Amino acid sequence: MMPPKARKFGRSVLPDALSYLPDNIIDVILMCLPSKDAVRTSILSKKWRYHWCRLTKLEIDDSLWITKKDLLNPTIKFRKMMYQFLSLHEGPITKLRHLSLAYCSIQHPSASQGFDKLISLNLCEVDISSELLESLISHCPLLEELELDIGDRLDAIEINAPMLRSFDLTGNISCVCLKNVPRLVKLLLYGDYIQAEELDFAKLFECCPALEHLRFFLLDSGFFAEEGYEAPLRLPFNLNSVKRFYLPDIKLVESHKLSYALCLIRSSPYLEYLEIQVHDYRYDEEDEDDEDEPIPEPLELKHLSDVTFNHLKEVKLRCLTGTTSELLLIKFLLAESPVLERMLIDRQFLDQEQLDRRLQIFAEISNFSRASPKAEVVYIDLGGSLA
Repeated sequence: MMPPKARKFGRSVLPDALSYLPDNIIDVILMCLPSKDAVRTSILSKKWRYHWCRLTKLEIDDSLWITKKDLLNPTIKFRKMMYQFLSLHEGPITKLRHLSLAYCSIQHPSASQGFDKLISLNLCEVDISSELLESLISHCPLLEELELDIGDRLDAIEINAPMLRSFDLTGNISCVCLKNVPRLVKLLLYGDYIQAEELDFAKLFECCPALEHLRFFLLDSGFFAEEGYEAPLRLPFNLNSVKRFYLPDIKLVESHKLSYALCLIRSSPYLEYLEIQVHDYRYDEEDEDDEDEPIPEPLELKHLSDVTFNHLKEVKLRCLTGTTSELLLIKFLLAESPVLERMLIDRQFLDQEQLDRRLQIFAEISNFSRASPKAEVVYIDLGGSLA
């Protein structure tokens, strides 16, 4: 058994030895520990107390705030833990590259300077001010992928992300201005909670010189327009780099939603690929209040007369049922696409029609004139979401 003096000496040697370890050795030790244990080393000595604050790697998962014996609300514990992490941390975080947050509130610690190594950011239904969101994005200089589900609670936001290549935006798209996104290649717009008069496409696409892939969707139930309002025919500038356009769940009737889609198509003169998913009326819920609503006019040739497809090579049409508007669209695309190579027509709903009706539709399409001698029409089951 160790004598009392030796035991006392042994207890004093360990803290002293730890206190005199070189900083680079302490860094190596802390980097080998889980973040939770790295923070606990602050009790070892004064030198170790805040050394974890300079870690270049933070691994944050639910093991930090959820324990079997802990009765505290996990949300409260998470908020407290994250605030301490970000407010006490100093220097760069070189290993925290991806951040995804959902259904939480973000309040900016005054000492935090953003994430200068972050390359992807996903915020879904996050309670955050417009100013803070704008600042957060602009302080992620390497950000390449951004996903926002922002609802209708924010004011105008300018996106300043010079390295951004992909942006997926859900919610009130009218509040966003793509101010500085020179490398943006892919843009997905899922619009909701929108007053048509506030939707300024010129502001939204203000700086998108590299944009190639564009997907545009407006939710009918969240899109409103005053009587007499007319959507713009085209942008004040062309989207010359846009090559691929995706239009999901569109009703081929006279509507502001269709007008905005045609505005983007007219402004994309070098379009090579067009994919349209026709709205499936089978899943519409009947509403007694809609009985007095006027029936929208079907798509007419006049709506397409000034649309050109001089570079269009491939068309994919989903969820067709053989309506007059759908056949008119097919006829127009075949007649106005001089370099078209292939048109893929989804037959999953057509196959549910009576055989005579199905053969009639196929025969009518086969008789449509084609501007391109190489154009072929292929019927295929395209079940599933857009590419």
